[in-house]
Amino acid sequence: MKIGKPVPRGSFIRSFIPARRLSEADVERSMRMVLHEGLTTQAMTSLTSGIFLSAYALQLGASNTIIGLLAAIPFLAQLVQVPSILLIERVRMRKLLTVGASVLSRLFLFVIALTFFLPPSMALYGLVGALILYAAFGAVGGCSWNSWMRDLLPSKRLGNYFSRRLFGMTLIGAILSYGAGRLIDQWQTSYPDHSAAIYNIFFAVAGVAGLIGAVLLSRTPEPRMPPVTKHASLTSLLVEPYRNENFRKLMMFLAAWSFAVNLASPFFVVYMLQQLHLSMQDVILLTIFSQVANMAFLGTWGRLADRTSNKTVLSICGPLYILCFLGWTFTTFPDRHAYTIPLLFLLHGLMGIATAGVLLTAANIALKLSPEGKATPYLAMNGMISALASGLAPIIGGMFADFFSQRQMTLTVQWESPWERVTFDTLSFQAWDFFFAFACVLGLYSMHRLSMVHEEGQVDHKTLVKTYLTERRRAYSNISSVAGLRWLAAIPSAELLRAHEKRLVQAEDEIQVDGSKTT
Repeated sequence: MKIGKPVPRGSFIRSFIPARRLSEADVERSMRMVLHEGLTTQAMTSLTSGIFLSAYALQLGASNTIIGLLAAIPFLAQLVQVPSILLIERVRMRKLLTVGASVLSRLFLFVIALTFFLPPSMALYGLVGALILYAAFGAVGGCSWNSWMRDLLPSKRLGNYFSRRLFGMTLIGAILSYGAGRLIDQWQTSYPDHSAAIYNIFFAVAGVAGLIGAVLLSRTPEPRMPPVTKHASLTSLLVEPYRNENFRKLMMFLAAWSFAVNLASPFFVVYMLQQLHLSMQDVILLTIFSQVANMAFLGTWGRLADRTSNKTVLSICGPLYILCFLGWTFTTFPDRHAYTIPLLFLLHGLMGIATAGVLLTAANIALKLSPEGKATPYLAMNGMISALASGLAPIIGGMFADFFSQRQMTLTVQWESPWERVTFDTLSFQAWDFFFAFACVLGLYSMHRLSMVHEEGQVDHKTLVKTYLTERRRAYSNISSVAGLRWLAAIPSAELLRAHEKRLVQAEDEIQVDGSKTT
């Protein structure tokens, strides 16, 4: 249907037609709708990702390779956003694309819920297949949502608005996840023969919450995109960052860092549930503790970065986080011991603190090293490379974990005297210990790549706030062992679409000028 074709007043289709102008009342109503949509989306993602997704897969008998694949899907789905930009530019009805893609995405949650009626092996295949489609359609909807919100919400109020929205989503996620964890422990005690059924219920409830969010979006108006008649390629936008030597070094560092981190972090939950035999409630308490530490130190690292540099903060937080990988090997020595739980709290706290500094300064340094007026394609290419590295890492990590599951290395020290002989282990690596140590080595290599990066330049603070808050809407949307890691692989699709449109408008202007000269 053409945008200009008259449609009966009050019809459903009419509500998806972009408006030429929005009144202040429309904008205020939109902000309330988007706020409520964020809470429903948070409820959906809290019950279907992170700890609960890994735990459900384990219930179905998933191997470490499958766990790694499940962790890789959200990152690899980010790559769908790039062709989605061309789709948005041609359709030019972002609300229609957002709601349509969101509904299709969230219907696959009900498909996962129905896997309860399948044998565990078939249910596992159904879970992987449905999650791929769920993430792919979700990426299309997320791309159009970002562009839509970028034009809908008042730029002067973005900081305050998204901070309130993010706070509400984080609070809802923490409360809901803790309650769900307790319910899982009680359910598995009461119904041990159907312990996986509670996860199917969660997916069904999450699907309902997701559809409610789509309904809220369908009632939110959309401002019209500027008209463009000529379509151009995105290649010229995305190739340029490779030619900048310093930014290329930064991309290599962030890719190496993302690979090292996501090689190990998706398996922390598996390790705690299977190796340490913790309850779901205990695991969620640890992850909430990590996220609280993360949020508490965001301001501290931000002030330090302003006084020194982003690279300085990265040089502190990066090694701290990486060395925590090695700390996981001491949670068993060789089995669970009296200091396991205190050590887990210490590790989660330190990782949350370190992640806060890495997430903040990695975003800032990428913006600072982007040439003035060209930040969008630079950030987009950086996000694509980080997404690819983050997606491949857990798949490879799962294969490594399965390989090392039957390996063990022990170094012992023996003291012998005329009266006694004492032998004790100084190092005991088995199964996951090899894996965490290897991730630590790769992480230290990524810090070597950071030393080659030269930080310079300034960034427009308005650009930083808009890009950071718009693209980070789901940074805390799921409870995971480490808060907000997915932000490193975020592609600034909204700003990339705007840059693409600007290129098209400039091309049209040049054509018109040349045409006038010719005539």
